[in-house]
Amino acid sequence: MYNDYRKHLTAIINEIREGGLYKNEYIITSPQGAEITLESGQKVLNFCANNYLGLSNNESLRDAARNALDGHGYGMSSVRFICGTTDLHKKLEKKLADFFGTEDTILYAACFDANGGVFEPLLTDEDAIISDSLNHASIIDGVRLCKAQRYRYENADMADLEKQLQISMAQRFRLIVTDGVFSMDGNVAPLDKIVALAEKYKAMVMVDESHSAGVVGNTGRGVTELYDLRGKVEIITGTLGKAFGGAIGGFTSGKKEIIEMLRQRSRPYLFSNSIPPMVAAAGIRMVDMMTETNQLQDKLHRNSEYFIAEMKKLGFDIKPTRSAICAVMLYDAKLSQEFAARLLKEGIYVIGFYYPVVAKGQARIRVQLSAAHEHEHLDKAIAAFKKTGIDLGVIK
Repeated sequence: MYNDYRKHLTAIINEIREGGLYKNEYIITSPQGAEITLESGQKVLNFCANNYLGLSNNESLRDAARNALDGHGYGMSSVRFICGTTDLHKKLEKKLADFFGTEDTILYAACFDANGGVFEPLLTDEDAIISDSLNHASIIDGVRLCKAQRYRYENADMADLEKQLQISMAQRFRLIVTDGVFSMDGNVAPLDKIVALAEKYKAMVMVDESHSAGVVGNTGRGVTELYDLRGKVEIITGTLGKAFGGAIGGFTSGKKEIIEMLRQRSRPYLFSNSIPPMVAAAGIRMVDMMTETNQLQDKLHRNSEYFIAEMKKLGFDIKPTRSAICAVMLYDAKLSQEFAARLLKEGIYVIGFYYPVVAKGQARIRVQLSAAHEHEHLDKAIAAFKKTGIDLGVIK
């Protein structure tokens, strides 16, 4: 049987290659940072990591993880309700709840698990989920696991959201779901308007803060801080794998009864190992650092504003953004790969994104800024984009 199936898979893989959609993986041999070393020995500037605050190799976080490794061991070998809960897990959950201004928090192995495990325990076929069209794949998959009625509104389109709220009035409980920052475009959800509509039509709100926590808001507390809505949405999901240290781990934070129900019924929580104690310890230190100073957030904001402004001056087509994500639109999949390959030769590591990660005809280079970047890093990247853009006829 497998011989036939192998031929089937090989044909599909060849189609992916021929269509310019094949994804290669570069091997890194150094810690994550503004500058990294590839397996080839080439040192490049990294502009495609979710390392927004530059904490992936932070010494203070490494010390916290090392101390926890010595004091609590390597792994838990258990799920939380059996024997997988340490004082570090509970402390991190409390720290995250305080950070976001919520009532309680539950940890997961990843935000993909948090989003995958949030809907099914809370909603039934009597209820409705109203989801933004550009929400992350983990939200889409989580919704599929739930029997609630599904409605979708166009990205950040409040007129369409209101229409879906009106159509779904027959359902018992209704939950509006949105990314805080949309990862491929970098735009921020209009949460103030979403909450206003939710109040008007008696709906609840869930926000995925994965690309906005640590990035958006004066102190990096995400879109609820940006719009002065801390504590006013029912559910927040997020990750420790981006701005918050870049390791692994996700969370859901929100109303205490919701979190309690998730502890009882959320399958990824009940059937997955606890995050390692050292990850929890580093997470605790991360929250403390962000509470003590705004230095990293302020630098990230300066870097983002400078880079995006300079790229626009050069004539690049940049998606509107209020985050640390700068989507340089190229539209053609093969062009995005060629552009990224040439930038790598210039010492700039970025990735071309194309279908199915983004819609067909919407290929781009996604540049992600970091507090780890210095001004000379930004200028080198801008110069490389200019040279490559001219060579490939993208800009004049």
